[in-house]
Amino acid sequence: MSRPARDFSRYKKDLLDLIGAEIPSSEENRLYSEMLFNIGLLKEEDLDVAELRLLNTAFKELRYSLKIFKSYRSVPKAAVFGSARIRPGDPTFKMARDFGRKLSRKGWMIITGGASGIMEAAMIGAGAKNSFGLNILLPFEQQANAVIRGNPKLMFFKYFFTRKLMFLKESEATVLFPGGFGTFDEGFESFTLVQTGKAKPRPIVVIDTPKSRFWRSALGFIRENMEKSGLISGGDLSLIRHFQDNDRAVGELARFYRNYDSSRFFKDKYLIRLRKTLSVSELEKVNTDFKGILKSGKFEILSDLTEDDQKDPKFCRLVFSFDRSSYAGLRRLIDYLNTL
Repeated sequence: MSRPARDFSRYKKDLLDLIGAEIPSSEENRLYSEMLFNIGLLKEEDLDVAELRLLNTAFKELRYSLKIFKSYRSVPKAAVFGSARIRPGDPTFKMARDFGRKLSRKGWMIITGGASGIMEAAMIGAGAKNSFGLNILLPFEQQANAVIRGNPKLMFFKYFFTRKLMFLKESEATVLFPGGFGTFDEGFESFTLVQTGKAKPRPIVVIDTPKSRFWRSALGFIRENMEKSGLISGGDLSLIRHFQDNDRAVGELARFYRNYDSSRFFKDKYLIRLRKTLSVSELEKVNTDFKGILKSGKFEILSDLTEDDQKDPKFCRLVFSFDRSSYAGLRRLIDYLNTL
């Protein structure tokens, strides 16, 4: 059943008074009008002050963060998580610092919680110029570290959910060093969203020192108690890659975007943008080796570009009817495409 049409026009004058001019894009006009319409509806919802404060604070946090990140959208970023309690001199601290340095040399920036421990170490390595801090307001542990303190790329959040949204939206990779409940919460958030298709494919990397059993033990628990019991699908764990060497970990992030650029649902199909055009033989191999993720039909190269695609026609666009469940298989396809 379709939703009833909403009369946004009753708020149009208020909207135009707010921004001081006509909105140039009709799509922007529609979205601005809808947001204003929903704000107007709040008066009719009889919400209490606490609920209004929640909505207002969440909106302000998202609006401000989007503004800060806007100038850096063309630069790839990794969200780096790990314990705030790991001290300088610890081998894991040194490894996180080295990781940040090596990743920044590849042209990447990093996003951390901006606190101490692993977050500070990665920022020391990457440098303040290449770092963003998304600091959560807590009564303990989460004060901003010296690297990012006073930096305009340091943002403060009252709510975990707005903070986690920005971590995922503004990054192209998720990197986990050893940590506690917060690290696992943030890591499993990325894993769950990629595994269910609610987030675009991305490299998810877990890193520890060569002598550590932290991630080997954690992944072993998942394999033994979830995968073998059928609580997760076979192959889901392939979405997580474990490294005990920074060069290999950094290489994994860079390699993921070697040929693959991005992907999205396109009408009733799935579209992958590639930097290199597939040859006839390469397309045939894709159709042979990856037919298991097809709902119907076959893999094809899109030639009839949409208006948005025509703005950036240099990419090859692979389209197919995806079964919308085999995200581990989709990752294997991306890995293959990156070898071409």
